Amino acid sequence: MTTIADLGFSTGDLDLDRAELRTAASEHAALLRALGPVRARDDSAAARAAAAHRDLRRLRRKFLRQHLRTVYRAATDDLRRGLRLSELGAAAAELFPGLLPDPAQLGADAEVAQPDKEGWEIDQGIFFHAVFADPVAGNHLLDQMRAPTTRATDLLAEFQSTGAITLPAVHLARSGATSTITITNTACLNAEDNQHVADMETAVDLVLLDPMSHVGVVRGGEMEHPRYRGKRVFSAGINLAHLHQGKISFIDFLLRRETGYIAKILRGLAQDDAGWPVVPACKPWIAAVDSFAIGGGAQLLMVFDRVIASTDSYISLPAAQEGIIPGAANLRLGRASNFRLSRDVILWGRKLWATDPDARFVLDTVVEPAAMDHEIAEAATRLASPAVVANKHMLVGAEEPQDVFRRYLSEFSLHQAMRLYSADVLAKTERFQSAGR
Repeated sequence: MTTIADLGFSTGDLDLDRAELRTAASEHAALLRALGPVRARDDSAAARAAAAHRDLRRLRRKFLRQHLRTVYRAATDDLRRGLRLSELGAAAAELFPGLLPDPAQLGADAEVAQPDKEGWEIDQGIFFHAVFADPVAGNHLLDQMRAPTTRATDLLAEFQSTGAITLPAVHLARSGATSTITITNTACLNAEDNQHVADMETAVDLVLLDPMSHVGVVRGGEMEHPRYRGKRVFSAGINLAHLHQGKISFIDFLLRRETGYIAKILRGLAQDDAGWPVVPACKPWIAAVDSFAIGGGAQLLMVFDRVIASTDSYISLPAAQEGIIPGAANLRLGRASNFRLSRDVILWGRKLWATDPDARFVLDTVVEPAAMDHEIAEAATRLASPAVVANKHMLVGAEEPQDVFRRYLSEFSLHQAMRLYSADVLAKTERFQSAGR
């Protein structure tokens, strides 16, 4: 019987390689079914599953090295069809069986806690690593991810009419030319989860689409948590409870937040370069930091045009201690500060209080808590200047060209996916669950 390790795509012929990959994936799936659920496997069965995963993943990487552009063009109808991340993965899985986990495999993993998953998100990471590594495919996908979401376009008329939209995790309200997104995941200190990412993208889209909104503001709402009740909190970062429960999606959270709403805050909406007149589709954004910006909250600050913080607030990036990669902070913090500070914060876990001199690399203005509203209003008025948009467009292009971000995202896709299933992260997950948290 042919084993996965025997297959090697020696010919480079697409049809033969596709058939070999389909056969290998089918045999791999049969083996996993025979070995039973992840939680029920003994050491011997777990070792056999791990070896089979390694062989299939090597095969998938080799197939993508030889055929990625063909795969991407087939899925997008030769670049004429724009697909978002999840749509692209589904299309590629259907057109090239065995290249990605199938819907049944993904569905089974979605129902269990992180240690009980098969780890199909690593296979998704392998796929998107290849997509973002390719300049044509990667930029095409990034541009599509910066198109307005259907949900936002459906809500636009209501927002233009009422000046307010309430979503499960955020509230958006326009006052004059300023539209403020208030994060309302208050029961969990504004921690980020799949719903938060979807709602933030919708709200950011609405601000960018609305001609009456000239400046966007993001601020945390008042908390329900006993320790912070009645106080505003910017963000506690990724929802660790959801991560340990297996509810944080690799595609719809970890990749979507970077390529969706965060990219839109930084670069604006994608637009047709052939149109005239040429008007950048970006707008200036202000972040208002109350209490703290931890993890994903701190990452977010690095794409804003003005960051205002209260004197009693702090920022931190504890992802290395949690076992994961802090989004694009590894790309952006060193650029904003210096080699030593980025390592001190990311690798060593240093917390930066707003009044720390080094916090100036992330925060623009630090004021007493009672002065936050006034400072935000003053900044919004100043950033509404007509020339700000064109200058922001030029600054972003000089500081972080999309190709730089694309190459970073290629490595991030692969290594973040592997981190999710690394032994140290799974051990933390087990302890978290055992503690009943």
